[in-house]
Amino acid sequence: MIDDMTDDMGQPNIDNQSRAGFAAIIGAPNAGKSTLVNALVGEKVSIVTHKVQTTRFQLRGIALIGEAQVVLVDTPGIFEAKDRLDRSMVHAAWTGTKDANAIVHVVDAPAYLRVLNREEPGSQDKLGVKDTQSVIEGLKKRGADVPKILALNKIDLIAHDQLLPLVAHFNEQDVYSNVVLISASNGDGIKDLGQLLAQSMPQGPWMFPADQAADIPTRLIAAEVTREKLFLRLHDELPYASMVETEKWTNNRDGSVKIEQVIYVRKDSQKPIVLGKGGQTIKAIGASARKELSEWLGVKVHLFLFVKVRENWSETRSLYQQFGLEFDV
Repeated sequence: MIDDMTDDMGQPNIDNQSRAGFAAIIGAPNAGKSTLVNALVGEKVSIVTHKVQTTRFQLRGIALIGEAQVVLVDTPGIFEAKDRLDRSMVHAAWTGTKDANAIVHVVDAPAYLRVLNREEPGSQDKLGVKDTQSVIEGLKKRGADVPKILALNKIDLIAHDQLLPLVAHFNEQDVYSNVVLISASNGDGIKDLGQLLAQSMPQGPWMFPADQAADIPTRLIAAEVTREKLFLRLHDELPYASMVETEKWTNNRDGSVKIEQVIYVRKDSQKPIVLGKGGQTIKAIGASARKELSEWLGVKVHLFLFVKVRENWSETRSLYQQFGLEFDV
């Protein structure tokens, strides 16, 4: 996105009064936060699956919007924590708002509307309404000087005449400075939201090079790519509690990269699910991940996947540290 408003290094010309800052993207699980971050950045920086709580730690995507560099902090979904990993992720989500110059609350509009219309009684937990209300209560405690933008997502799945009552419902919460109707998957409203974020950033030089799309260690991005393929391939066969760790990364003399990763599962019975008959499942996961990693790195990738059983991996302090998560929360 470098244009005539930038110098040869990709920095905005001084006369244009460049802006830079942070925008926290928060919401209940599966609201579409990661899809929104990818849409604003203009390329894939955060994994997206149908599974709840795909995002486990803060991931920073970097969007260039006119003269503004907006660092988007994609956070785990906020929900009722039940164990250490849950508590750590929810803590990471709220921590992401601490020093933000703007906060975007993403809501799954169709799901919320179904409950408001009493189309699915008793399903508030399933559709994330209680979690959304929890986010609203948390936002009320945040400083009034930070813009809080409501992004009603997936509006392409709602009839237009139903949008106004939904907006009115959220306006009654007296929390938001702006309400934006978006569809992160098809781009509706993304430009408007981007402009609001750009205007919310303080004046100052950009914090990252113009061609950098994410602020996350390469080894973690590689692990996230494989974890996405794992989730997409196995759907509901593999429980949520699995993870991928990049154990070794070797830059070869021929320019290629050798990556060794471990997929951790909690039970012996889960290992055959990942491997598949004759190893076909893990081969397919590896092939898909290898292709994306090669395209991302621009070099040939040799990817080796191993499956290990670690019953209490979510109680391992070192794993939390490498993902930037707090262990003692």
